[in-house]
Amino acid sequence: MKDTYGREIDYIRISVTDRCNLRCRYCMPEEGVESISHDRILRFAEIVRIAEAAAALGISKIKLTGGEPLVRRGIVSLVRELKQVPGIREITMTTNGVLLGEMYEDLLEAGLTAVTISLDTLDPKEYARMTRRDEFARVMASLEKAVKDGRIPVKINCVSYRREDPQELRNIALLAKEYPVHVRFIEMMPIGLGKQFAWLSQEELMEILRPATGVLIPVEEVLGNGPARYFRAEGFAGRVGFISAISHRFCDGCNRIRITSEGYLKSCLQYETGIDLREALAAEDPQRLKEAMAEGIRRKPHQHHFTEQGEIPQEERHKMSQIGG
Repeated sequence: MKDTYGREIDYIRISVTDRCNLRCRYCMPEEGVESISHDRILRFAEIVRIAEAAAALGISKIKLTGGEPLVRRGIVSLVRELKQVPGIREITMTTNGVLLGEMYEDLLEAGLTAVTISLDTLDPKEYARMTRRDEFARVMASLEKAVKDGRIPVKINCVSYRREDPQELRNIALLAKEYPVHVRFIEMMPIGLGKQFAWLSQEELMEILRPATGVLIPVEEVLGNGPARYFRAEGFAGRVGFISAISHRFCDGCNRIRITSEGYLKSCLQYETGIDLREALAAEDPQRLKEAMAEGIRRKPHQHHFTEQGEIPQEERHKMSQIGG
């Protein structure tokens, strides 16, 4: 389905939980956030119905997110059910990797087609400081297991905020030299606790990475479902990518919508505006749900306004873990 501005919407991100087993400083306060009650979280049957409606609108790619999706009990069975929805070609997941190693085989058997691991540093002490959890070893074990297995594509997401030691960012980029993975650097979004961190533009980051990567050469190959722009580095097994929503606003090519764990359709990360799907879900009328989602797509704004000064009407007030960024 095309939105009002002619963009083809073929990709949906579905948050399955607001809970997480880490407490990343740009995402959650140390004590966490007040969890949504279980009776308000989408049931798996409702998520499948949303996927069916999405497929009827021409959406073929699903990304499962959280919070941390692997803490949701029964997540493997959800992957299996979604893979069986006619019209859905890809079921991918973004995870912090803590539980991935022990669930990896079951996820692949269920039909997971790709995985992205969020990892902001290779320094175990800095990892523990940033996440407030000592889980670095488990994450690295998960990464190595997935890469060595090689049956599905593996990507790494790193949030590119300013560091005291820029070598941390270079070390992350070098994972694409050591492994056949694509490392993507995501600009810090000024949402929730992320507003407290100084973000890096793509140009600044490329200069920081240059001692490790050399000259980065743009490539045209399509390596994912979203807006990342990829580059080739001499001697690297994988690619280095940049998701630069602020310094290289890509709204004109945005192909996605989001569903929060409570069933709220968001068509743009910056704004609270969207469509509450719970009434349509409660009616158990597939056509009504499809129409509600189509209306949400039609309401998709032309672009975000993160770089503008002053108050932004209807700006998102929730934290990233609550909206499944």
